[in-house]
Amino acid sequence: MRFGLIGYGLWGKHHAQLISKAEGLELAAIACSDDETMAAAEADFPGIPVYKGYAGLLENPDVEAVDVVVPNHLHTEVGVAVLDAGKDMLIEKPMALTVEGCDRMIEAARRNGCQISVAHQFRLSHQWGMIKKIIAAGDIGDPMYGLVSLFRFPYRPGSGGWRFEPDQVGSWTLEEPVHFFDNLMWFFEPWGDPTSLVSFGSSKTGKPGMNDNFTTVVRWPNGLYGVVTQTLAGFEHHHVMEVVGREGSIRTWWSGTMDRTMNPTFELKVQRRGRVQCEVVNVPVSGEVFELEEQLKRVAAAFRDGRTIVSGEEARKRILVCIEAERSLVEGRELSLQF
Repeated sequence: MRFGLIGYGLWGKHHAQLISKAEGLELAAIACSDDETMAAAEADFPGIPVYKGYAGLLENPDVEAVDVVVPNHLHTEVGVAVLDAGKDMLIEKPMALTVEGCDRMIEAARRNGCQISVAHQFRLSHQWGMIKKIIAAGDIGDPMYGLVSLFRFPYRPGSGGWRFEPDQVGSWTLEEPVHFFDNLMWFFEPWGDPTSLVSFGSSKTGKPGMNDNFTTVVRWPNGLYGVVTQTLAGFEHHHVMEVVGREGSIRTWWSGTMDRTMNPTFELKVQRRGRVQCEVVNVPVSGEVFELEEQLKRVAAAFRDGRTIVSGEEARKRILVCIEAERSLVEGRELSLQF
């Protein structure tokens, strides 16, 4: 499948490299925001068309699908344009900054007969995805509690400092916690949508939505609940997930000096029902660079079959949860969730 790439910042470069080397994929064109990134793309991929702005890429008949890796506030504008050009689209999370932005993309996909897949690549991880398989197999019984915790260094500012501008990033909850809400909602999907949440946090920046420390407790029916907690005032990158069921439990962690390290340490343990000891589950590789490569291959295969991996409708729910989690913190109260 021939992919066009819109966005050639730090993460966009990873996308380009992995598209170009993945079996069955071809990097057909790149769209950049300025002369500097155009020059970098032309040097890195000689012979591949490079455009300033995305209009030319969308008119290129060689482009079958588009990978969108731009700052958050541009997702709706670029996403609707891609879909109106009749291209299937993989778009980085968060899908949009608002539920209305998600709805615009979903409607554009419907009227043009196109697929949206939103980049919640943790689902495709050998490590994090194994949790879903263990729960689905009934190995820990019905889940009662889940935790996703991240302790890490501060966010990178992004091109032009967009990640530190509220009108461009939306909120820091839409940066990584959106993944974590997706994880819990995906793990607990058989038990329905969450029903309420309450958030706590603190900020050194003083800017709305930019909380260095952020915690949300999410409730499901029948007493099931989950905790998403993150600090951006730490060091290195240390990520933990835990799920406790009525008949067993899972604990897994990942640590690296950087989030994109190729040599992390990690472990996945499970105590299955009927066992008195936990066991270590083999995980061959783990990390967002590996997950991105797997995501690109699986999304391309899905698009060929006329389907998606993470639909716009699913991703829309995650955006709503993030927005309500931020509102809960501001208002200092628990909020009901209405999907």
